[in-house]
Formats: sequence, structure tokens, C-alpha cells
Amino acid sequence: MTAATMPLLAPAYPELFLAVASMAMLMLGVFRGDGSSRLVAWLSVAVLAVTIVLVVMQPAATAVTFGGLFISDAFGRFAKVLILLGSAFAIIMSLSYVRSEKMERFEYPVLILLASTGMLMMVSANDLISLYLGLELQSLSLYVLAAFKRDSGRATEAGLKYFVLGALSSGMLLYGSSMIYGFAGSTNFALIAQALSGGHASIGLVVGIVFLSAGLAFKVSAVPFHMWTPDVYEGAPTPVTAFFAVAPKVAAMALFVRTIITPFGTVGHEWQQIIIVIAVLSMLLGAFAAITQTNIKRLMAYSSIGHVGYALIGLAAGTEEGVRGILIYLAIYLAMNVGTFAIILSMRRDGQMVEGVSDLAGLAKTHPGMALLLAAFMFSLAGIPPLAGFFGKFYVFMAAINAKLYVLSVIGVLSSVVGAYYYLRIVKLMYFDEASQPLAKPVSGELGVVMTVTGLFTILFFVIPAPLLSIAGAAAKSLFP
Repeated sequence: MTAATMPLLAPAYPELFLAVASMAMLMLGVFRGDGSSRLVAWLSVAVLAVTIVLVVMQPAATAVTFGGLFISDAFGRFAKVLILLGSAFAIIMSLSYVRSEKMERFEYPVLILLASTGMLMMVSANDLISLYLGLELQSLSLYVLAAFKRDSGRATEAGLKYFVLGALSSGMLLYGSSMIYGFAGSTNFALIAQALSGGHASIGLVVGIVFLSAGLAFKVSAVPFHMWTPDVYEGAPTPVTAFFAVAPKVAAMALFVRTIITPFGTVGHEWQQIIIVIAVLSMLLGAFAAITQTNIKRLMAYSSIGHVGYALIGLAAGTEEGVRGILIYLAIYLAMNVGTFAIILSMRRDGQMVEGVSDLAGLAKTHPGMALLLAAFMFSLAGIPPLAGFFGKFYVFMAAINAKLYVLSVIGVLSSVVGAYYYLRIVKLMYFDEASQPLAKPVSGELGVVMTVTGLFTILFFVIPAPLLSIAGAAAKSLFP
């Protein structure tokens, strides 16, 4: 079926289904009370699975609807599948936590569904207006999730910080959008690209791109707009931190790529230096700041900042190969982080969650399987072959080298070497240090399944990488018609 004969709302069927299903889950929870939280959680996972099927079944042709505000293409479908998988894993990983922490409220999975709806809209945004609507739908849900543990001062502080700084970034993004509209004459990506087809951008438009990039950099927690990340990751409930680290990160990065490449691709010389600076600062801060961290969630926050820097190398290249590298990186990053947070959620002692890096000491003696998987995730995050993380970095570095960004590639490799220190320190703690107090046994069934599935993907990715590479290649090609 071609775009011309497609029903008007067909490109948005997954988003429409997810929005309606979110309302249905909300009504189910309201009528059945908090006792229905586990039922709503599993039904929400089923809803996300059905949405994945709807996304995958969409026609291959690029289609636009809602007056050009919404676009469905291979790039968007790839990112949407990752987002929905990340959201489903986040709900599954939260089941044992909410039960043990007396947080069994049906609103939790419903908020994740609503945030996911906003993320899907972000990825398919074809206009600055629809971009902002999707971004705010996601953000409003995330603000509530960050402070979901109402009796915790840390969680409340995390939610407040995220809200205040998120509002600031939204203001910057809106100011940039207004400047772009004023100087390009449209908010539609295709019309902006048409106005810039000559390869020249006015000073006002460049200022607009700078403010727009600053707002988007906040959403992906890139330096120097990263200040909220460590505090929110540490203060928010651990399942919420796990969710923040995967699905919203993938959505924001996909939005960043589409917003820069589609309307401003012809004026790459105007924005490339911005992306290069952000990427370099993110890689360096992520590598050095994490070294001194003693809290595992703060360490993962700085790790995520560093990995955003590596992904932005592909965007700095501004090529189809660079976008393909970003998509491969995001898919592998999602698996590594989901697995790592499943293990962090299993860190319990005397019925309480523990978050210290030192609490992992001696894990290989008490939980050998969990220690082996965590070691695989740490080696992969460090980019050590033949684990999946090596391939993620390899493809973005190759894209940068082919785009003649040699200095950026060298800085990326050196940052990886520095970052390997704090990943390997965790492996050393697990295998060579003695545990003063071992972690509790056993690990919950849901967490065990999640960490095993993601661990197998991370370890065995090199055996059959071709499917992911080809799908990512087709997705990247759709942004470069």
C-alpha cells in the first residue's frame, strides 16, 4: 500500500492504540483499586507488545499525516521498537521492587504507557509543533515518575529538580523554535529544508538552531546540560532510574537526529561544530567524573552521559553511515543498560535495597551467575571486543573517520580507555574482594529472566550481527531520500 492510498490515520495507528489502551488501563485501575497494580502492570506489558506488532506491521513506504505534522518511516519504526522494548522491560523489572517497597499503585505502569505515547510522537514529529507536544507529554509523565515514591525526600527532590530544569530546557527549545519559524517562515521540517536548500542560513536561524540544540541536549543529558542527571538517577526509585536510562534516552536521541538531519541537513557546517563540542564534553565528563562515584546509580548516570557523547559522534558526522551507527549504538546500549539495572535491582540486603559500589564486593562467590553477567555488561559498556558494546562504538567511530573527523574519533577512543577504569573496578570488586555482608538470595524470577536475555544478547551479538546492521541501515537510509 502506498502513502497515497493509505487511510488518513494509518501512520499513527500504534500511537492511537497506545493512547486508548493507556486510558483503558487507567479506568481499570480506578475501578479495581490498588490491588489491581500487578494485573495492570502485566496488561501494560501486553499493550506494549501489541504496539510493537502494530509498528512492525506498518507499510515500508514513508507516510505523512495530520497535515504534515506526523511522519511514519523506517527510522521512526526502528526507534519506536527500541522505546517500546525499553518501556516493557522497565515495567517487568519494577514488579518485585514495588511489592517489596510497598509502592503497589496502578498509576505506575499507566504513567509509563503515557510517557511511551509521548516518545512515539516525538520520534514521528515532522514539525516543531508536534515535536513539542510529544516532548511535553513524555516529560509530564516522567516528572511524576521521578517523585513517585511519595514518602521519600530524595525522590521528591529528584522530581522537583527534574521539573524545574525540564521547564528551563523547554523554554530554550521553544525560543529556538520561534527563531527558526521567524527566519525560515515555517515550522514544518520539509518546508524548512526547502527554505535552506541553497545551503545558507541567516544569523537568526543559526541562533535558533543553537537554542533548539540546547533544549534537545538537555533531554539526552549531554554536557553542559547534564546537571540534572546524577541527582535524578540517584534520588528516583531504582526502577524509574532504569526506565530513564533506556526508553526516554533512545527517544530523545532519535528526536535529536531527526530534528537536526531532516530540516537542517543542507546547512551542516552551521551546526556540526555544536554537536562536536557537546560530544567531546560529554565523553570526557562521563569518563572522568564517574571514577570517584561510590553510588552505583550515580556511576550509571555519568556512564549514560559518556555514552550519549559516543552516540553524538555519529550525528556530528551528519551522514547516513553516522545515523546507522547511532541506531546500532542505541539498540546495544538499551540491552546493556536494561541488564545492568536488573542486577542493580537485585542488590538487596536484610530486606533493603543497597546502592553502594562496594556492596558488589565478593559477588562472584555468593552469586556467580549474576557476577558473570554483570562482568559481561561492564566489559561491554567499556567497549571491549567481542562483546556488543565494542560494535556500537566501532560503527560510530568508523562513521566519524569516513567523515574526516579524526580528532573527534581519537578523543572518543581515549575517553573509552579512561572510562574502562571504573567498569573494570566493579569487576575487580566482584571477583577479588571479600564481601563483609553478602547480598540476599534468591533473585526474583522476572529480574533473572531480564538479565539473562539481555546478557545473552550482549555476549552473543558478534555471532549474528547482520540482522540488526541491515535493519539499522535501512532505517538510516529513510532519513536521506
